[in-house]
Amino acid sequence: MIHARNLVKTFTRNEKKNKKVEFNAVDGISFEVGEGEIVGILGPNGAGKTTLLRMLSKLMKPTAGGVSITVNGEEITDDIEIKRHIGYLSGNTKLYGRLSARELLTMIGTICKMPDEEIEKRIEEISQLLDMEKFIDNRIEKLSTGQTQRASIARCLIHSPEIYIFDEPTLGLDIISSAAIIEFMKGEREKGKTVLYSTHYMEEAEYLCDRIIMLHKGKIICDLTPEDLKKQTGTDSIRDAFNTLIRQEDMGNES
Repeated sequence: MIHARNLVKTFTRNEKKNKKVEFNAVDGISFEVGEGEIVGILGPNGAGKTTLLRMLSKLMKPTAGGVSITVNGEEITDDIEIKRHIGYLSGNTKLYGRLSARELLTMIGTICKMPDEEIEKRIEEISQLLDMEKFIDNRIEKLSTGQTQRASIARCLIHSPEIYIFDEPTLGLDIISSAAIIEFMKGEREKGKTVLYSTHYMEEAEYLCDRIIMLHKGKIICDLTPEDLKKQTGTDSIRDAFNTLIRQEDMGNES
């Protein structure tokens, strides 16, 4: 369903004496994610996770390489049409503060050409799922951090997309809301949906993901099931496996 081919994203940064230097935030990444699969994207800060997810969601153009999206066996080439099939969540997504959460979801549903009756039904379903009933009619600018995060997640769910690309979805959520999102993702997998799930919570990734793609300095350093990753590193948890792989990579770069 998602096929990344030799993806590269180059940026420029200022170093000493205002010297501009180019670097690859994503450096030749290739992988596939199929229907009914949840793939975790892990890596330390600066590894290229968010840049990769933005390119996969067609919000950012790669410097080189490409991404193909296939839905129901048919490749979609129009970027606007692709976005109707994707629910993308980013940590820095800005919402319309003067709208209520209900008004925001209604607007997104209308943009996605959903019938009014279906929009109302989905809003009620999502409101219950994310425990939003008490604040769904409040203006977003008045919401707490956790409530705003739930409204942002709801925005990605309203049109029942075939593909979810979530960057730190449970950040700022309490334990109950986090558990609801995780169980929802598992249910979507059973329906054949595709999920790319970036998180710093290793226990979350171990419980939820079918595969773990780990990034370091813009490159993939592993693409394995959680069990195979633990076996390869001789560890008992994804957290320990993560630390072991990053340490090995850093030591290899120093030698």
